[in-house]
Amino acid sequence: MIYLRWLLFPFSLLYSLVVVIRNWCFTAGILKSREFDLPVIAVGNLDVGGAGKSPMTEYLIRLLKGNHKLATLSRGYGRKTTGFLVADAHAQASDIGDEPAQFKNKFPHVTIAVAEKRVEGIEQLQTSHDLIILDDAYQHRAVKPGFSILLFDYNRIREPRLLLPAGNLREPFAGRKRADIIVISKCPTVLELGDQSELQKRVNPFPNQAVFFTSISYLPLQNMGGQTTNTMIDDSTTLFLLTGIANAHPLLEHLKKQTLHIIHHKYPDHHQFSLKNISKLADDFLACNAQKKLIITTEKDAQRLGEQELQQVVKKLNILVLPIGIEFLNNQQKQFDKLVTDYVRKYSKHSPIH
Repeated sequence: MIYLRWLLFPFSLLYSLVVVIRNWCFTAGILKSREFDLPVIAVGNLDVGGAGKSPMTEYLIRLLKGNHKLATLSRGYGRKTTGFLVADAHAQASDIGDEPAQFKNKFPHVTIAVAEKRVEGIEQLQTSHDLIILDDAYQHRAVKPGFSILLFDYNRIREPRLLLPAGNLREPFAGRKRADIIVISKCPTVLELGDQSELQKRVNPFPNQAVFFTSISYLPLQNMGGQTTNTMIDDSTTLFLLTGIANAHPLLEHLKKQTLHIIHHKYPDHHQFSLKNISKLADDFLACNAQKKLIITTEKDAQRLGEQELQQVVKKLNILVLPIGIEFLNNQQKQFDKLVTDYVRKYSKHSPIH
């Protein structure tokens, strides 16, 4: 793998040059970056793959939805539709993307919208909302958010800072300067102060940037309808794990603490499950002779299991979903909440939208 990275390095230099020029054009005003007269919070990361953007977006929704008419706006990666679309109660992952579908299922009374062009999306939403959260929008320079939250995955933060295709960065590390808050996500629940100090140096924040540490909070298992179950996993359980996410390693490590009998059906991030994929899972599950066996998937993957062509097989499998949230280390939650709510309060329009 390391030799392949070196072979791809010249292409990374070319990619880097293009990204640097593009960012400079936005900073210099040659390319227009649109500001809006309402609070806009962007959540994103510098590298490809999952850094915990969806749990952070959900955390912000829970924090702010009680006092604001808010909307989330995503690109809707992997959807079969195009243009601006507001999710309704019947929206599927194929209509709006798996992450927006997850948001809609969990927050049915919050506006969940998708648009490739975020400027056009905000223009559509701003007349009836007083706050917009942009999911995975750190590189979307056509919008200038009022507040940016940048995530770094603890499990990947020490990797070489190489740009695509030799590395994993979407833009140079210097792009972190646009963030108001930096979050090192997916940390161990206990992280020594020395390790935190080393990670802080690794991130090298600017003086105006606050750095927070969060860990994954695994919640009780749910059925596909979102209802909590009393199902427990122990060392006698054989787990069939179905994932189509960027990094399943933290999830696997969590499950290995409960059982070592794990059969992982692993697919690429945002993979559109086919009937062949789910039929193979069903065949393997039925062929397993374990007395106690379960099928578990993630919330994001569960959205892509809702397609009509899969339902005949999915309904027979009693697939369980493992939801996740985030927990702040060092009792930092109140400080984080205050920075976010102070920004929203400062820039909110005094309007009757609420």
